[in-house]
Amino acid sequence: MSEASKFWASGAWQVSEGREDEFETRWEAFLIWTGEANEGFLFARLIRDLSSPGHYVSFASWSDAEAMKGWQDKPEFAEHFGACRELCDDMQGGGFALARAVDV
Repeated sequence: MSEASKFWASGAWQVSEGREDEFETRWEAFLIWTGEANEGFLFARLIRDLSSPGHYVSFASWSDAEAMKGWQDKPEFAEHFGACRELCDDMQGGGFALARAVDV
């Protein structure tokens, strides 16, 4: 794992039934904006629970904690995040630092 992949923003999203496609589209737009407008952004992934189709987990990798915080402090962050959040029954998120990595 690259030394640059030590900081993560992550969310657990419970999307309202029937809104999954719209959520995925909005999340993708959010992260495209993130990549275009924010230094230090490396990549993002959205994974979907196979046994519960409305449950998603997102990960965004950042070069440093300051870049991640700067992203969250931008007014556009609130707009994009809110557009995703409004399609959800619940959302839990946070900022994280890498504790362990296993590569094979």
